[in-house]
Amino acid sequence: MKLHKEGRKLAKALVRSSLTDGALDAAKVKKATDAVIAAKPRNTIGVLKEFARLLRLELAKREAIIESTTDLEAAEKSAITRALRAKYGADVTTEYKTNPALLGGLRIQIGSDVLDASVRTRLDRLAVELAA
Repeated sequence: MKLHKEGRKLAKALVRSSLTDGALDAAKVKKATDAVIAAKPRNTIGVLKEFARLLRLELAKREAIIESTTDLEAAEKSAITRALRAKYGADVTTEYKTNPALLGGLRIQIGSDVLDASVRTRLDRLAVELAA
């Protein structure tokens, strides 16, 4: 069953009420979930599923995946981490991966934001432009 407009609004309000200084608070999430279960709004399961989806998206905003062709040095990693925390907040966690398919450069993903400065992407764009 499709979630109605009021259910989506309720789920968004629950996420907003679960934040403390821009970060998710586990106690507030539990309290919000318990309140929905107790109130039993129309399509309770749909509201809870939307709430869980929005929570996953909120958590993804705090996780950065950095891909490079080779292992980065500690100084490079700390500089990248500092820059990401300055832009996205101090609670950003970083995970570094190697991906030889990039051919060079970096690819950084934070939530739905993707910062792609890899050689592979540039070559793919150039190939598309030349084919047109």
